[in-house]
Amino acid sequence: MQLTHRPVISATGLFTPEASISNEELVASFNEYVERYNSQHADAIEAGDIDALQPSSVEFIEKASGIKSRHVMAKEPVLDPEIMSPRWDERSNDQLSIMAEIGVIAARQALERAGRDAKDVDAVLCAASNMQRAYPAMAIEIQQALGIDGFGFDMNVACSSATFGIQTAADYVRAGNAKSVLVVSPEITSGHLNWRDRDSHFIFGDVATAVLVEDAAIAPAQHWDILSTKLKTVFSNNIRNNFGFLNRAHPDTAGNADKLFVQEGRKVFKEVVPMVAQMIIDEAEKLQMDPATLRRLWLHQANAGMNRLIAQRVLGHEADDDESPTVLDTYGNTSSAGSIIAFHSNNDDLKDGDTGLICSFGAGYSAGTVFVRKVA
Repeated sequence: MQLTHRPVISATGLFTPEASISNEELVASFNEYVERYNSQHADAIEAGDIDALQPSSVEFIEKASGIKSRHVMAKEPVLDPEIMSPRWDERSNDQLSIMAEIGVIAARQALERAGRDAKDVDAVLCAASNMQRAYPAMAIEIQQALGIDGFGFDMNVACSSATFGIQTAADYVRAGNAKSVLVVSPEITSGHLNWRDRDSHFIFGDVATAVLVEDAAIAPAQHWDILSTKLKTVFSNNIRNNFGFLNRAHPDTAGNADKLFVQEGRKVFKEVVPMVAQMIIDEAEKLQMDPATLRRLWLHQANAGMNRLIAQRVLGHEADDDESPTVLDTYGNTSSAGSIIAFHSNNDDLKDGDTGLICSFGAGYSAGTVFVRKVA
């Protein structure tokens, strides 16, 4: 007789950096940089050789994104007009790396919430946008720090890394290759952000999340059944970061701005919104579910306008904060962690049998959906 293994989400964990940067602080720093730049290049600007930089404003940021503040691992250097990039002391190879450190904190919280010991976990997937190094895998370092006897590997699908990780973990459970899998997403996105770019300097923040995916047979009494997972990728250059060990030119060097985050925001908005909304609707149809009956949408936290339109197309009406909660205003875009933060922070009030959707979308393009039902 073949055993049936059913994957569920047992618990989640969240690490939030203590430091936070408000829009007011960010604008003051950016505008000081703009003033210094324009002063230093006054002659070239007057001659028409280069364009003067334009200042930013709190109103512009909030209208463009809905973001009001963001957490960061290193606040002072980011706000220093001479640096405008995160800085921290380099650690020796014998010390726990900074990405592993925050990933371990989130993972331990998920394990504690599930009443699970690390020795019960079979695998660790580190699913994030920007890895600290090429190898050894961050997942293996996290595995070692937690004391897990199993395996681990890294995966990067940009802002959809966590949902892709959840499906991968669920597939391991379904196949009987693992009973308990941690999907850890340490996102230090401040490191890939061009803090000198007016159109994007406000977007990202730092955080770490963890999702414990397990066989229902060993899950705690309160958990989330994974009803369905769906992944989709479509190649696009509209969100890109070209940094890598084959092209390590410093981002400050002229012509190398694409070694940090760059995007064509309007194109992304126009192309991603209908793709993701239709993907959700199609998957709901396969589940024989009316998408309008979804109790809650935990959408990717990148842009308030995108989430509003996607939720409206899925639910058939403009969603309120209860139907589609946001953490974007205080966390900023945290890449793959965004929808997980929204889920982690906004699910306790749902009742037994309520259904919801965890959804991500971003560079690639990549999109992932995880339909869940609460068991309480």
